[in-house]
Formats: sequence, structure tokens, C-alpha cells
Amino acid sequence: MISRRNVILLTVTSLVAATPAAARAKRSSPVARLDADNDGTVDLAEAKKAAGDVFDKLDTDKEGTVSLKELGGRLSNKDFSTADPDHDSTLTKDEYLAVVEERFKAADPDNDGTLSASELSSRAGRSLSRLLR
Repeated sequence: MISRRNVILLTVTSLVAATPAAARAKRSSPVARLDADNDGTVDLAEAKKAAGDVFDKLDTDKEGTVSLKELGGRLSNKDFSTADPDHDSTLTKDEYLAVVEERFKAADPDNDGTLSASELSSRAGRSLSRLLR
């Protein structure tokens, strides 16, 4: 006789095995994670929305700015200095979003205003993705 617990375990295992690998991969891909309108691409508004959410999480002291330490390696010292026009050793949300926009444009070589999976996997796209996770 099969116990209720074994029936549940067998059912769950069957459901997980039946889920196509492509569907599981899509959920974890950068495009799927950022693509709010489900059009298969990431536009600047979607990238900025994700970046704003990341900024809010990184701003642990809730002062409206993030330090290089709070960024946790998302920007190099040089990139941080460039992004900090007032040289106060912090970035405001607007300064952070300006870096995101700059990196978005660098990752969009065809200038269509959207990033495909292949554009996000390019060197410039990976640089942008670091700011969005």
C-alpha cells in the first residue's frame, strides 16, 4: 500500500519532470526577469524600473544615496567616480539611473530601444545586468 506522503511526492516529482527545460530556463533568463510587458525584450523603462528597485534595496540606511560599499561590486572605483558628478562619494537614485541608461545604450548597438537576450548576453549587456540584480 502506498502512503499518502509517497503519492504526493510522486505527483510533485512527475510535475517537475514534466515542466519543459526551456520554460524553466526562460524564468531564470535576464530578459524574462526584467521583461514586464512580456514582449521578449527589455526596454529602457523596464531596465530603469528594475534599477530603481535594486537601488531601494541597496540603500540600506535609507538616506537616498548609495556608497561604493553599498553597491557591492556593481561598479568599479573608476566607474563610481565617473558616475558621481558632485564627488560626494555617494550616488543618488538619479545618478544611479543615469549609469543604467548609459549602459543600456551601450548594450543596444542597433539603437532600436530594446535589448534582446543576445544583446543582454554581450559584454555591455552583462555590465548593465550587474546593475539590475
